[in-house]
Amino acid sequence: MKIASATLRKDFRLEWRSKDALNAMGFFALLTITIFAFAFEPNAEESRRISGGIIWVALLFASVIALNQAWSRELRNQVIDALRLAPGAATQIFVAKLIGNFLFVCFVEAILAPVMIAFYNLRSIGPAWQLVVTFLLGTWALVVVGTFFGALTMRTRSREVMLPLLLFPIAVPAMIAMVQATTFILTGEGSPDLWMKLLAGYDVVFTTASVLLFEIVLHAE
Repeated sequence: MKIASATLRKDFRLEWRSKDALNAMGFFALLTITIFAFAFEPNAEESRRISGGIIWVALLFASVIALNQAWSRELRNQVIDALRLAPGAATQIFVAKLIGNFLFVCFVEAILAPVMIAFYNLRSIGPAWQLVVTFLLGTWALVVVGTFFGALTMRTRSREVMLPLLLFPIAVPAMIAMVQATTFILTGEGSPDLWMKLLAGYDVVFTTASVLLFEIVLHAE
């Protein structure tokens, strides 16, 4: 995994120096949550019902920024050509990008969590560990699909537009499972087990497919 670790370190260094993706993601997500907070002015019970949808919509749109940025950097100075020539499997490059994007989005989620709690007066009626698992599974679902389609669209002229057009329809089943599981945990009105299992199955299927197909995408012209 030398290629994967080297690629991951490179991405972390670039992001640490520029902070382009993190700043844009955090600002966009915070703006979305703030607008919804002032638009609805929910009480405690209503906030638990709608907060699941709000947080995942904010993260979906914000994560597109990081997913686009992850591959657009490789187009500068023909870095993508150097990655093609790197010894080893192309899967290592995909794994590095996937882990990096996952950690970036998780970092933004850690910033958004206290803001959501303060704005919407949230507390988990269901088990808190289920909420953590749901967010990890949901974040992985968004990132794995977004990283793959980001690589697929990076050579297109309008890649900033093409990625959302491909990502959003594919992410609909995962988004439904994320919102339902989060809402059930926060409200205690139902069991999130089925939605968490569906989300885990989604992760397994699309992670496997992305890993198997990435080499074709990387070497495509």
